[in-house]
Amino acid sequence: MTEIVLALNAGSSTVKYALYRIGAEQEEELAAGTLATANARPTAILDEVLRQVATRAVGQPSLVGHRVVHGGSTFTAPVQVDDHVLTRLRELVPLAPLHLPPALDLMQQALSRCGSARHVACFDTAFHRTLPEVARRFALPEALFESGVRRYGFHGLSYEYIVSALGTPLPDRLIVAHLGSGASLCAIKAGDSIDTSMGFTPTGGIPMGTRSGDLDPGILIYLMRERGYDAEQLERLVDHESGLLGVAGSADMTELLARAGAVDRRALAAVESFAYAVKKQIGAYVAALGGVDCLVFTGGIGEHAPLIRELAVSGLGPLGIELSPTLNSQNAGTISHSTSACQVRVMPTNEDLMIARAAYALSRSVTA
Repeated sequence: MTEIVLALNAGSSTVKYALYRIGAEQEEELAAGTLATANARPTAILDEVLRQVATRAVGQPSLVGHRVVHGGSTFTAPVQVDDHVLTRLRELVPLAPLHLPPALDLMQQALSRCGSARHVACFDTAFHRTLPEVARRFALPEALFESGVRRYGFHGLSYEYIVSALGTPLPDRLIVAHLGSGASLCAIKAGDSIDTSMGFTPTGGIPMGTRSGDLDPGILIYLMRERGYDAEQLERLVDHESGLLGVAGSADMTELLARAGAVDRRALAAVESFAYAVKKQIGAYVAALGGVDCLVFTGGIGEHAPLIRELAVSGLGPLGIELSPTLNSQNAGTISHSTSACQVRVMPTNEDLMIARAAYALSRSVTA
Protein backbone atom coordinates (compact mmCIF):
# COMPACT_ATOMS: atom_id res chain seq x y z
CA MET A 1 0.00 0.00 0.00
CA THR A 2 1.37 3.42 -0.96
CA GLU A 3 0.68 6.83 0.57
CA ILE A 4 0.94 10.32 -0.88
CA VAL A 5 3.02 12.17 1.68
CA LEU A 6 3.56 15.92 1.86
CA ALA A 7 6.64 16.99 3.82
CA LEU A 8 6.60 20.55 5.16
CA ASN A 9 9.87 22.05 6.39
CA ALA A 10 9.27 25.53 7.77
CA GLY A 11 12.31 27.62 8.58
CA SER A 12 12.66 31.15 9.89
CA SER A 13 12.58 32.68 6.37
CA THR A 14 11.54 29.89 3.97
CA VAL A 15 9.23 26.91 3.69
CA LYS A 16 10.53 23.88 1.82
CA TYR A 17 8.05 21.27 0.70
CA ALA A 18 8.26 17.93 -1.04
CA LEU A 19 5.61 15.49 -2.21
CA TYR A 20 6.30 11.77 -2.26
CA ARG A 21 4.64 8.52 -3.16
CA ILE A 22 5.88 6.08 -0.54
CA GLY A 23 5.27 2.39 -0.02
CA ALA A 24 7.03 -0.52 1.63
CA GLU A 25 9.46 -0.76 -1.32
CA GLN A 26 8.89 2.54 -3.11
CA GLU A 27 10.03 6.14 -2.61
CA GLU A 28 9.19 8.49 -5.45
CA GLU A 29 9.55 12.25 -5.26
CA LEU A 30 6.68 13.87 -7.14
CA ALA A 31 7.33 17.56 -6.49
CA ALA A 32 9.55 19.83 -4.41
CA GLY A 33 10.15 23.51 -3.93
CA THR A 34 11.11 26.36 -1.62
CA LEU A 35 9.01 29.42 -0.87
CA ALA A 36 10.21 32.64 0.75
CA THR A 37 8.07 33.55 3.72
CA ALA A 38 9.00 37.21 4.28
CA ASN A 39 5.80 39.17 5.00
CA ALA A 40 3.67 36.20 3.88
CA ARG A 41 0.81 34.79 5.94
CA PRO A 42 0.87 31.04 6.73
CA THR A 43 -2.46 30.71 4.88
CA ALA A 44 -0.99 32.20 1.69
CA ILE A 45 2.09 29.99 1.98
CA LEU A 46 0.05 26.84 2.36
CA ASP A 47 -2.25 27.90 -0.48
CA GLU A 48 0.76 28.13 -2.79
CA VAL A 49 2.15 24.77 -1.61
CA LEU A 50 -1.21 23.06 -2.20
CA ARG A 51 -1.59 24.78 -5.57
CA GLN A 52 1.74 23.43 -6.72
CA VAL A 53 1.00 19.99 -5.26
CA ALA A 54 -2.31 19.93 -7.17
CA THR A 55 -0.45 20.22 -10.47
CA ARG A 56 0.87 16.71 -9.91
CA ALA A 57 -2.66 15.32 -10.26
CA VAL A 58 -2.17 12.67 -7.58
CA GLY A 59 -4.96 13.84 -5.27
CA GLN A 60 -4.71 15.25 -1.78
CA PRO A 61 -1.93 13.91 0.45
CA SER A 62 -3.03 11.21 2.90
CA LEU A 63 -0.11 12.06 5.20
CA VAL A 64 1.48 15.40 6.08
CA GLY A 65 4.83 15.37 7.84
CA HIS A 66 6.03 18.49 9.66
CA ARG A 67 9.59 19.34 10.62
CA VAL A 68 9.66 20.64 14.19
CA VAL A 69 13.02 21.96 15.34
CA HIS A 70 12.61 21.42 19.09
CA GLY A 71 10.84 18.59 20.88
CA GLY A 72 12.19 19.42 24.31
CA SER A 73 12.37 16.49 26.72
CA THR A 74 8.76 15.56 25.86
CA PHE A 75 9.03 14.43 22.23
CA THR A 76 11.86 12.03 21.38
CA ALA A 77 10.24 10.34 18.37
CA PRO A 78 7.76 11.29 15.61
CA VAL A 79 4.22 11.73 16.90
CA GLN A 80 0.79 12.06 15.33
CA VAL A 81 -0.46 15.61 15.77
CA ASP A 82 -3.67 16.35 17.64
CA ASP A 83 -4.85 19.32 19.71
CA HIS A 84 -3.03 18.06 22.81
CA VAL A 85 0.27 17.69 20.93
CA LEU A 86 -0.12 21.11 19.33
CA THR A 87 -0.68 22.67 22.75
CA ARG A 88 2.43 20.99 24.15
CA LEU A 89 4.45 22.16 21.15
CA ARG A 90 3.41 25.78 21.67
CA GLU A 91 4.76 25.50 25.22
CA LEU A 92 8.20 24.81 23.70
CA VAL A 93 8.36 28.08 21.71
CA PRO A 94 10.74 29.76 24.23
CA LEU A 95 13.31 27.05 23.43
CA ALA A 96 13.39 27.92 19.71
CA PRO A 97 11.67 31.29 19.20
CA LEU A 98 13.22 31.74 15.76
CA HIS A 99 11.96 28.45 14.31
CA LEU A 100 8.95 27.12 16.19
CA PRO A 101 6.39 29.92 15.67
CA PRO A 102 6.39 29.75 11.83
CA ALA A 103 6.40 25.94 11.90
CA LEU A 104 3.49 25.75 14.31
CA ASP A 105 1.49 28.41 12.46
CA LEU A 106 1.93 26.44 9.24
CA MET A 107 1.00 23.22 11.04
CA GLN A 108 -2.20 24.81 12.33
CA GLN A 109 -3.15 25.88 8.82
CA ALA A 110 -2.36 22.45 7.41
CA LEU A 111 -4.48 20.74 10.05
CA SER A 112 -7.38 22.94 8.96
CA ARG A 113 -6.85 22.73 5.20
CA CYS A 114 -5.80 19.06 5.01
CA GLY A 115 -8.16 17.79 7.64
CA SER A 116 -8.62 14.34 6.11
CA ALA A 117 -4.88 13.66 6.21
CA ARG A 118 -2.98 12.30 9.17
CA HIS A 119 -0.39 14.77 10.44
CA VAL A 120 2.95 13.74 11.93
CA ALA A 121 5.45 15.96 13.73
CA CYS A 122 9.11 14.99 13.19
CA PHE A 123 11.68 16.46 15.56
CA ASP A 124 15.22 17.64 14.86
CA THR A 125 16.09 16.89 18.47
CA ALA A 126 14.91 13.26 18.37
CA PHE A 127 18.09 11.86 16.79
CA HIS A 128 20.03 13.08 19.82
CA ARG A 129 17.93 11.16 22.36
CA THR A 130 20.92 8.79 22.64
CA LEU A 131 23.24 11.48 24.03
CA PRO A 132 24.90 10.18 27.20
CA GLU A 133 24.42 12.26 30.33
CA VAL A 134 28.02 13.45 30.21
CA ALA A 135 27.28 15.16 26.88
CA ARG A 136 23.74 16.21 27.74
CA ARG A 137 24.47 17.94 31.05
CA PHE A 138 25.63 21.54 31.52
CA ALA A 139 27.60 22.46 34.64
CA LEU A 140 24.54 24.07 36.23
CA PRO A 141 22.55 23.22 39.37
CA GLU A 142 20.77 19.86 39.35
CA ALA A 143 17.35 21.49 39.63
CA LEU A 144 17.87 23.21 36.27
CA PHE A 145 18.92 19.96 34.61
CA GLU A 146 15.86 18.19 35.99
CA SER A 147 13.64 21.00 34.72
CA GLY A 148 14.92 20.52 31.17
CA VAL A 149 17.92 22.86 30.88
CA ARG A 150 20.21 20.48 29.01
CA ARG A 151 21.80 19.84 25.63
CA TYR A 152 19.20 18.76 23.06
CA GLY A 153 21.05 19.09 19.76
CA PHE A 154 19.54 19.86 16.36
CA HIS A 155 19.79 19.03 12.63
CA GLY A 156 18.79 15.52 13.66
CA LEU A 157 16.80 14.84 10.49
CA SER A 158 19.88 15.69 8.43
CA TYR A 159 22.14 13.46 10.51
CA GLU A 160 19.61 10.65 10.36
CA TYR A 161 19.52 10.90 6.57
CA ILE A 162 23.32 10.80 6.27
CA VAL A 163 23.43 7.69 8.47
CA SER A 164 20.81 6.01 6.27
CA ALA A 165 22.52 7.08 3.04
CA LEU A 166 25.90 5.71 4.13
CA GLY A 167 24.26 2.30 4.33
CA THR A 168 25.94 -0.80 5.67
CA PRO A 169 28.45 -1.37 6.97
CA LEU A 170 28.07 1.99 8.70
CA PRO A 171 31.35 3.57 9.79
CA ASP A 172 31.67 2.88 13.52
CA ARG A 173 33.17 6.28 14.34
CA LEU A 174 31.48 8.96 12.25
CA ILE A 175 31.60 12.77 12.33
CA VAL A 176 29.05 14.73 10.29
CA ALA A 177 29.42 18.47 9.70
CA HIS A 178 26.11 20.02 8.64
CA LEU A 179 27.27 23.42 7.43
CA GLY A 180 24.72 25.91 6.13
CA SER A 181 23.22 29.17 7.36
CA GLY A 182 22.59 27.13 10.48
CA ALA A 183 25.53 24.87 11.25
CA SER A 184 26.42 22.10 13.65
CA LEU A 185 28.50 18.95 13.96
CA CYS A 186 27.67 15.57 15.42
CA ALA A 187 29.76 12.67 16.74
CA ILE A 188 28.04 9.37 15.88
CA LYS A 189 29.12 6.05 17.37
CA ALA A 190 27.66 2.90 15.78
CA GLY A 191 24.76 4.97 14.45
CA ASP A 192 23.98 6.76 17.73
CA SER A 193 24.55 10.44 18.46
CA ILE A 194 27.00 10.74 21.36
CA ASP A 195 27.73 14.47 21.15
CA THR A 196 26.68 17.46 19.09
CA SER A 197 27.70 21.10 18.96
CA MET A 198 24.31 22.83 19.29
CA GLY A 199 22.94 22.81 22.81
CA PHE A 200 19.83 23.98 24.64
CA THR A 201 18.77 26.03 21.61
CA PRO A 202 19.83 26.22 17.93
CA THR A 203 21.85 29.35 18.79
CA GLY A 204 24.67 27.39 20.43
CA GLY A 205 27.73 25.70 18.98
CA ILE A 206 29.88 27.05 16.14
CA PRO A 207 29.25 30.51 14.62
CA MET A 208 26.60 30.53 11.86
CA GLY A 209 25.14 32.88 9.28
CA THR A 210 23.56 35.26 11.77
CA ARG A 211 23.86 33.31 15.04
CA SER A 212 26.72 33.77 17.47
CA GLY A 213 27.26 30.18 18.51
CA ASP A 214 28.74 29.56 21.95
CA LEU A 215 29.67 32.63 24.00
CA ASP A 216 31.27 33.31 27.33
CA PRO A 217 28.10 33.79 29.43
CA GLY A 218 29.84 36.71 31.10
CA ILE A 219 29.45 38.64 27.84
CA LEU A 220 25.67 38.51 28.16
CA ILE A 221 25.81 39.53 31.81
CA TYR A 222 28.11 42.42 30.90
CA LEU A 223 25.79 43.58 28.12
CA MET A 224 22.81 43.50 30.47
CA ARG A 225 24.55 45.22 33.36
CA GLU A 226 26.77 47.74 31.59
CA ARG A 227 25.11 48.32 28.22
CA GLY A 228 21.47 48.09 29.27
CA TYR A 229 20.49 45.16 27.01
CA ASP A 230 17.22 43.44 27.82
CA ALA A 231 16.20 39.89 26.86
CA GLU A 232 14.73 40.96 23.53
CA GLN A 233 17.87 42.86 22.54
CA LEU A 234 20.09 39.93 23.53
CA GLU A 235 17.95 37.55 21.51
CA ARG A 236 18.17 39.81 18.46
CA LEU A 237 21.93 40.12 18.94
CA VAL A 238 22.75 36.41 19.21
CA ASP A 239 20.18 35.15 16.66
CA HIS A 240 20.00 37.88 14.01
CA GLU A 241 23.02 40.21 14.23
CA SER A 242 26.00 37.95 14.93
CA GLY A 243 27.88 35.11 13.24
CA LEU A 244 29.18 35.78 9.73
CA LEU A 245 26.88 38.78 9.43
CA GLY A 246 28.26 40.36 12.57
CA VAL A 247 31.88 39.85 11.62
CA ALA A 248 31.71 40.70 7.92
CA GLY A 249 28.36 42.35 7.24
CA SER A 250 26.98 39.42 5.24
CA ALA A 251 25.63 35.96 6.08
CA ASP A 252 26.18 34.70 2.50
CA MET A 253 29.23 32.41 2.48
CA THR A 254 29.52 32.54 -1.32
CA GLU A 255 29.83 36.32 -1.16
CA LEU A 256 32.28 36.15 1.73
CA LEU A 257 34.52 33.65 -0.06
CA ALA A 258 34.65 35.93 -3.10
CA ARG A 259 35.43 38.94 -0.91
CA ALA A 260 38.06 36.99 1.00
CA GLY A 261 39.71 36.07 -2.30
CA ALA A 262 39.95 39.78 -3.01
CA VAL A 263 41.65 40.24 0.37
CA ASP A 264 38.70 41.82 2.15
CA ARG A 265 39.90 41.78 5.77
CA ARG A 266 36.49 41.37 7.41
CA ALA A 267 35.38 38.66 4.99
CA LEU A 268 38.64 36.80 5.50
CA ALA A 269 38.19 37.00 9.28
CA ALA A 270 34.66 35.60 9.01
CA VAL A 271 35.71 32.72 6.73
CA GLU A 272 38.71 31.80 8.83
CA SER A 273 36.88 31.98 12.16
CA PHE A 274 34.05 29.80 10.82
CA ALA A 275 36.44 27.15 9.49
CA TYR A 276 38.54 27.30 12.66
CA ALA A 277 35.47 26.62 14.79
CA VAL A 278 34.60 23.62 12.59
CA LYS A 279 38.17 22.31 12.88
CA LYS A 280 38.19 22.56 16.66
CA GLN A 281 34.88 20.68 16.81
CA ILE A 282 36.18 17.94 14.54
CA GLY A 283 39.22 17.53 16.78
CA ALA A 284 37.03 17.36 19.87
CA TYR A 285 34.86 14.66 18.34
CA VAL A 286 37.85 12.59 17.27
CA ALA A 287 38.73 12.60 20.98
CA ALA A 288 35.16 11.78 22.04
CA LEU A 289 34.94 8.88 19.57
CA GLY A 290 38.45 7.57 20.20
CA GLY A 291 39.35 8.12 16.55
CA VAL A 292 37.37 8.62 13.37
CA ASP A 293 36.61 6.34 10.43
CA CYS A 294 34.55 8.73 8.30
CA LEU A 295 33.99 12.50 8.15
CA VAL A 296 31.02 13.78 6.13
CA PHE A 297 30.46 17.37 5.00
CA THR A 298 26.86 18.26 4.14
CA GLY A 299 24.62 21.34 3.93
CA GLY A 300 25.00 24.20 1.47
CA ILE A 301 28.44 25.27 2.70
CA GLY A 302 29.61 21.75 3.45
CA GLU A 303 28.75 20.57 -0.07
CA HIS A 304 29.87 23.56 -2.13
CA ALA A 305 32.74 25.37 -0.37
CA PRO A 306 36.08 23.59 -0.97
CA LEU A 307 38.05 26.30 0.85
CA ILE A 308 36.00 25.85 4.02
CA ARG A 309 36.58 22.08 3.94
CA GLU A 310 40.28 22.61 3.27
CA LEU A 311 40.68 25.03 6.17
CA ALA A 312 38.53 22.88 8.47
CA VAL A 313 40.81 19.85 8.17
CA SER A 314 44.16 21.59 7.67
CA GLY A 315 46.70 20.26 10.14
CA LEU A 316 44.56 17.23 11.07
CA GLY A 317 46.87 14.75 9.37
CA PRO A 318 48.08 13.45 12.77
CA LEU A 319 44.43 12.56 13.47
CA GLY A 320 44.26 10.55 10.25
CA ILE A 321 42.36 13.14 8.17
CA GLU A 322 43.91 14.20 4.85
CA LEU A 323 42.22 15.71 1.79
CA SER A 324 43.01 15.28 -1.86
CA PRO A 325 43.29 18.89 -3.11
CA THR A 326 42.11 17.86 -6.58
CA LEU A 327 39.06 15.90 -5.42
CA ASN A 328 38.19 18.58 -2.88
CA SER A 329 38.27 21.33 -5.51
CA GLN A 330 35.88 19.24 -7.64
CA ASN A 331 33.35 18.74 -4.80
CA ALA A 332 33.75 15.01 -5.44
CA GLY A 333 31.75 12.51 -3.43
CA THR A 334 34.91 11.25 -1.71
CA ILE A 335 37.59 13.90 -1.16
CA SER A 336 40.06 12.15 1.14
CA HIS A 337 43.61 11.47 0.01
CA SER A 338 44.53 7.87 -0.75
CA THR A 339 46.80 7.90 2.32
CA SER A 340 44.09 9.19 4.67
CA ALA A 341 43.11 6.78 7.45
CA CYS A 342 39.74 8.54 7.63
CA GLN A 343 37.43 8.60 4.61
CA VAL A 344 36.18 12.15 3.96
CA ARG A 345 32.89 12.44 2.06
CA VAL A 346 30.76 15.22 0.58
CA MET A 347 27.08 14.25 0.63
CA PRO A 348 23.81 16.08 -0.01
CA THR A 349 21.31 15.77 2.79
CA ASN A 350 17.55 15.26 2.46
CA GLU A 351 15.56 16.26 5.52
CA ASP A 352 12.29 16.22 3.57
CA LEU A 353 12.67 12.55 2.67
CA MET A 354 13.35 11.71 6.32
CA ILE A 355 10.15 13.56 7.29
CA ALA A 356 8.16 11.60 4.72
CA ARG A 357 9.72 8.29 5.77
CA ALA A 358 8.99 8.97 9.44
CA ALA A 359 5.39 9.95 8.72
CA TYR A 360 4.87 6.81 6.66
CA ALA A 361 6.49 4.54 9.25
CA LEU A 362 4.40 5.98 12.09
CA SER A 363 1.24 5.67 10.02
CA ARG A 364 2.00 2.00 9.28
CA SER A 365 2.69 1.26 12.95
CA VAL A 366 -0.57 2.90 14.04
CA THR A 367 -2.69 1.04 11.48
CA ALA A 368 -0.91 -2.32 11.80
